[in-house]
Amino acid sequence: MQVVQMIGQGGFTMIPLILCSLTIWIVFFERMYFLHQFKNQTALLMDKAKNLIEEKKYEEAKGLSHNVHEVIGIPFRVVFEDPSMELEKWEGRMGRRLKETQIEMKKYLWLLGTIGSAAPFIGLLGTVIGIIKSFDAISASGKAGFGVVAAGLGEALITTAVGIIVGVISVVFYNFFQRKLMIMNTAFKNQLEDLRDSL
Repeated sequence: MQVVQMIGQGGFTMIPLILCSLTIWIVFFERMYFLHQFKNQTALLMDKAKNLIEEKKYEEAKGLSHNVHEVIGIPFRVVFEDPSMELEKWEGRMGRRLKETQIEMKKYLWLLGTIGSAAPFIGLLGTVIGIIKSFDAISASGKAGFGVVAAGLGEALITTAVGIIVGVISVVFYNFFQRKLMIMNTAFKNQLEDLRDSL
């Protein structure tokens, strides 16, 4: 309720902070869902592929790639490319496909990084505007009492605090996803290399 009153009274710096807050939560839940799907599809794919490879059904194993997301399927198909290919050339090709997968997995994370660095400055802008309002109030009334400047200073403190909180949450989410993606990418790469060795 207080935030609504501030916006109505001219605390317009709260609007971008509210939008930033909504954005980071949308990105958080969207990426968590994507990574959950990625983990489940990868686990199921690897289990089925191992069984088919043990039975020497390589074409059927390769065909499993069409049942999963492209970021999983494309590097998975590289596993079954010419077994006589030089290891260095194969690793280079796999590395390029995994970089494409990594780019897709990091989709939207730039928003978290941008908000993490920008939100405190938006809050700081609210501080400056609040102080300017306080001086305007002093100038208009000719008095310098606390009651004259309280509204402007209150707005300044709240927007500053909100900006810092939004920024901190965004940075925490960004670092969380960076760490999680690094672990998942490494695990995925190792699983693909293990499959290649089993051919």
